[in-house]
Amino acid sequence: MALRLARLLPRYEYSLADAFGLDDAPPNVVAHRRAGFERLGARLREMAPRTIEASRGLEGVVSDVDFVNAYRAPFQFRALVERTLPMGTVVAETCGPRIRDLDGNWEYDLSGSYGVNLFGSDFYRDAIERAVDRARSLGVVLGPYHPVVAENVERLRSISGLDEVSFHMSGTEAVMQAVRLTRYHTGRSHVVRFTGAYHGWWDGVQAGPGNPRPSHEVYTLAEMSERSLSVLRSRHDIACVLVNPIQAMHPNAVPPSDGSLIAERTANYDKPAYGEWLRRLRDVCTARGIVLIFDEVFLGFRVARGGIQEYFGVPADLVTYGKSVGGGLPIGVVCGRHDLMRRFRDDRAADICFARGTFNSHPYVMTAMNEFLRHIEGEAARDTWRDIDARWTTRANVINQRFAAAAIPVRLANMTSVWVTCYPDPGRYHWMYQFYLRAAGIRTAWIGTGRMILSHDLTTADLSEIGDRMLAAADAMQADGWWWRNPTLSAKQIKRRILRESLSAARGRASSGRSSPPRSA
Repeated sequence: MALRLARLLPRYEYSLADAFGLDDAPPNVVAHRRAGFERLGARLREMAPRTIEASRGLEGVVSDVDFVNAYRAPFQFRALVERTLPMGTVVAETCGPRIRDLDGNWEYDLSGSYGVNLFGSDFYRDAIERAVDRARSLGVVLGPYHPVVAENVERLRSISGLDEVSFHMSGTEAVMQAVRLTRYHTGRSHVVRFTGAYHGWWDGVQAGPGNPRPSHEVYTLAEMSERSLSVLRSRHDIACVLVNPIQAMHPNAVPPSDGSLIAERTANYDKPAYGEWLRRLRDVCTARGIVLIFDEVFLGFRVARGGIQEYFGVPADLVTYGKSVGGGLPIGVVCGRHDLMRRFRDDRAADICFARGTFNSHPYVMTAMNEFLRHIEGEAARDTWRDIDARWTTRANVINQRFAAAAIPVRLANMTSVWVTCYPDPGRYHWMYQFYLRAAGIRTAWIGTGRMILSHDLTTADLSEIGDRMLAAADAMQADGWWWRNPTLSAKQIKRRILRESLSAARGRASSGRSSPPRSA
């Protein structure tokens, strides 16, 4: 259904005359916003001309760049944003938690390199350099194993509490193999995933928008739901259940991004409640012979040395790792029980579950992984996980108190060092905050303020400076009128207006239900 609706949703754009008064703001506020929009754009261009020029050189030739640019803001604002608010994507240097662009601007990097930079960019750069030195004598030999593989396997078995290990080239590939193994060993067809959860971009688990064809043999259920447990108890065709624990921040909602931010954003992480859900899920899977897979590619080592299993105290049958565990190089890992990891049957010669990869166990990746696995045994690394919930929640709350004191309608929610910027009041322009943050020297991921991934090398001084910059960006945004509040306009009414606009555009009419209709694309 979601895939069908996505194909029907037309693209339309707001005109320059339309774009700044979508919440029925008075003319003086609209004029103030328009001036602030132009002023912010001039500031971004003035700060980083070389960076912007280099970034534009990638447009039209690197498809990822065009995709990111297209979905950095709600699609109705795309043309205005691309024309006025340039965001450079080319950088030259890192130092600790900061990153420098081609124009010499040092910014705090809160993008986390998609979650890789758990211990900070300095650690991973050094880990790669040491790894290259250690593997230099072997070089690129694929097929045979570097001797360090044996140590990596033992460390991963200790961490996961599981029997066997297989190496892959990405987190997506690791999840693919985990799912294939469960189908092979159970003889069942279907995978259960939960609403909003991301498990990589492959067809088998991406049900809905983003996948050109419907996913077959996939059930998408609601998390933390008694009805979902009833489905698991009653079906006989379910091979496995996939859990991505980052969904604990926003169960059954799509991952937050500024590109989909149309009214408000909330997050509510309840660790005891989510832990209880996982325990109940574990019990049902055990009773029904369903394989429980924890997809820890993103979150895993961020919350505990033993990952999600240790953090919530719930064991899995298969676990997938990625990102950080590669020591800065691409990697995917599956850890699992003996009976689930075997790829062939002793009594049937041609009955196999084939999975290979040219770069699996690449010597440089294996030595870089070893640098990471040894590092997390040290006292300095273990300190990052002591009282992790209380420590990171306190850090977020310090900034929240500053937002509250300044009467700024922004709050941070967190799951350890992963932060989501929440906007409790309904409004049409919250997505603008990412651009003000860039002007203040904070770099977020392409999804904007929906998810900020902080590295564990941040000091108290760093966090204080990050708070200062967040407040400065919010002050500037508030001064430019973006958070003017129409008390009669609720989030539900905003969504209804956008639905009417979409239906209007689908019928080929340029009408938004306001005096100045949006321009159809």
